[in-house]
Amino acid sequence: MKKELQIDIYYGAGIKPFVSEIATLRIKIFREYPYLYDGSLEYEKNYLQTYTQSTDSLAILVFDNDKIVGISTGLPLRDETDEFQKPFIEHGYNPDSIFYCGESILKREYRGQGVYSRFFEEREQHAKKLGGFNTICFCGVVREDNHPLKPNNYQPLDPVWRKFGYSKEPNLTTTYVWKDLNEEKESGKKMVFWVKEI
Repeated sequence: MKKELQIDIYYGAGIKPFVSEIATLRIKIFREYPYLYDGSLEYEKNYLQTYTQSTDSLAILVFDNDKIVGISTGLPLRDETDEFQKPFIEHGYNPDSIFYCGESILKREYRGQGVYSRFFEEREQHAKKLGGFNTICFCGVVREDNHPLKPNNYQPLDPVWRKFGYSKEPNLTTTYVWKDLNEEKESGKKMVFWVKEI
């Protein structure tokens, strides 16, 4: 049954009141394959400071009544950490001309209602409104095909991302560190970027 959802957009420091809820939902959703993220609120709140400290960031929040059930974020790449900027700089891109999209996550029971499309539309419109960007991007974790925790019915989102006009750039990769559900300690995870001209 289709649920009535409310979608609101917050910018920069306006995201701060929602950081705990955003962090909690990120931890919950990113436990799913392929991220297998065994996160903590402390780690998340530190990560989300990047967004609350950027004057040009946005967070698209999906509410069912007053409960956040989906999130998508974005900000200029120049405001992101060195791990995200480095591969672009090494390949001759100017970080000032790139808008970076963070997560697009939604609780399972709310999927299939067009919210995912809205995430992409809103972030791209925000980047165009800010001006000065010719590229928009996001990144996804790279997992080996025979990963022991890969579900039998797993369907990668690559076809969906291509439908939205993004192309995988195998040369644009970075490493981000977190603890997997089946790990005893944190380890580096390869991330590959998807890009689109705007």
